[in-house]
Amino acid sequence: MTEEVMRENTAETDGCGCCGDRTKVRSDKEYRDLMNRLSRIEGQIRGIKGMLEKDAYCIDILNQVSAANCALNSFTKVLLASHIKSCVAEDIREGREEKLDELVKTLQKLMK
Repeated sequence: MTEEVMRENTAETDGCGCCGDRTKVRSDKEYRDLMNRLSRIEGQIRGIKGMLEKDAYCIDILNQVSAANCALNSFTKVLLASHIKSCVAEDIREGREEKLDELVKTLQKLMK
């Protein structure tokens, strides 16, 4: 079974297309974009590990760590924007404001 078919089957059983039961059905494009970003970050982390194993110069490793942090922050921004535009906006339109409190708490954690 392909990943796309598995995702479609999951979407059918999860109810809400947004975030029912704490799940989120994403478009194939959004899913691929997020997975590609995470794969690149994973590669960067493996690269940092390899640099350490090869006794690379500290500043060179730190520069790569900085690049990985930037990539992870970029992933976070994309995911957060999607969440606000879909899950949070949908709940507000339907008169449920609990997601705002959840969002505020999450933003506080992200900004530590």
